[in-house]
Amino acid sequence: MKPTALTPDATSFADAMSASASLALLAERMRASNARFAAIRHRLPGALASQVRAGPLDDAGWSILAANPAVAAKLRHLVPQIQSDLRDAGLPVPLVRVKVAV
Repeated sequence: MKPTALTPDATSFADAMSASASLALLAERMRASNARFAAIRHRLPGALASQVRAGPLDDAGWSILAANPAVAAKLRHLVPQIQSDLRDAGLPVPLVRVKVAV
């Protein structure tokens, strides 16, 4: 079978996100997490940057996800500088957590 055009009652992703308060909050937190990662990316040396990604942002703080325990250990040493970079960018968080992505 050949694919057909979208059905008229299909809801776009953007419409679904804006129609649901919980999905809109999730989208905002994802945007805010990515903004924080962009603000600290310069802090991550070349090879390290490719091993790190933005994680969840919640009321308690922000998580940075590391590819493995060695990367996480290095990131934990950078947390004070990361927090300073976030404050300088006007994006403070109460706590920066480093977690190993599974």
